[in-house]
Amino acid sequence: MNIQVRGKNIEVTPALRDYVNKRLSKLEKYFNHIGEIRVTLVVEGDMHKVEVTVPASDLVMRAEESHPDMYAAIDLVIEKLTKQIDAYKTRLSRRLKNHGFREFIYENLAPEREVEEDRGPRIVRSKRFSFKPMPVDEAVMQMNLLGHTFFVFTNAETEQVNVVYRRKDGNYGLIESDY
Repeated sequence: MNIQVRGKNIEVTPALRDYVNKRLSKLEKYFNHIGEIRVTLVVEGDMHKVEVTVPASDLVMRAEESHPDMYAAIDLVIEKLTKQIDAYKTRLSRRLKNHGFREFIYENLAPEREVEEDRGPRIVRSKRFSFKPMPVDEAVMQMNLLGHTFFVFTNAETEQVNVVYRRKDGNYGLIESDY
């Protein structure tokens, strides 16, 4: 398991790096394949913030937590990731139980790339990932696990690129292409 630890306004000591590695190694038992885990340790005033992105074999999880103590923040973010995994496993078992076996084939997000331009509005972040077919409800679940307000995916039924998004009223919307 490859873990990339970086710090903002903090020097990542070997003790911090070892603690992060030890705590995140417990996630290996849940997945067959885990990509490069990205951990960012941030100090903002008196608060210590930990951001973790885990690209696993069939989903991408993200969590962040703040606490006055960095080690406590790491523990809290691991707890949050474990809860996300439990929620995912519950949904998955319900789906398999209610709808029969369905193979889930979408892969991990590629690492983010920074893109810079000289003039006018610029693209400051670019992401590249494969659109793998998935049902709409699976896309909503993936969006919620990531903590995003929208998610782009290929609809397994129509084989078209779609977008699901969270509405202000708490429901979800679906944008389908016409061509």
